[in-house]
Amino acid sequence: MLALVIGLVAVAWPNITVSAFVILFAIYAFVMACTDAARAFRSDRAGTVMGYVLLALLSLAAGLGALLWPGITAVVLTVWVAVWALLTGVVEVALAFRRGEKAGERAAWAFGGLVSIALGVVLGIRPDIGALALATAFGLFSIVYGAYALVLSVQVGRVGTSAERLTGSTADSTA
Repeated sequence: MLALVIGLVAVAWPNITVSAFVILFAIYAFVMACTDAARAFRSDRAGTVMGYVLLALLSLAAGLGALLWPGITAVVLTVWVAVWALLTGVVEVALAFRRGEKAGERAAWAFGGLVSIALGVVLGIRPDIGALALATAFGLFSIVYGAYALVLSVQVGRVGTSAERLTGSTADSTA
């Protein structure tokens, strides 16, 4: 149910969804800053302490930057997703040409890779619009996933009820 609600919100208000992603990134950066600072002062070597302090300061700066400049942060996150999609797409296409793969597996790897490459190109061309499109795509995915999870849970419930009828037992009698 939560996935359905999140999906509906993301599709209805993609701007709010992008803002939420930026805020979640900032929270993540602040948490990393705290954990790196804690690691710095748990170490007994100066080099390790300085490394973790530097990481903590970088994470703190990233979190503050995300909150102070949410627009550019959304664009940077979209570019990051675009690069990731391009690279994984290229690897998936390369995996399609491995030896010993069946034709269906090759086609699946190639198709998945081409879709990833297409996503990377589209997001890379216009990352400003891509952030909203990414939020909308996330929303649509969440709606489909939430509906699938609900259908699956109903089917699992039916299987459990049928199994109880077949065995003649109930959940209370097994305790």
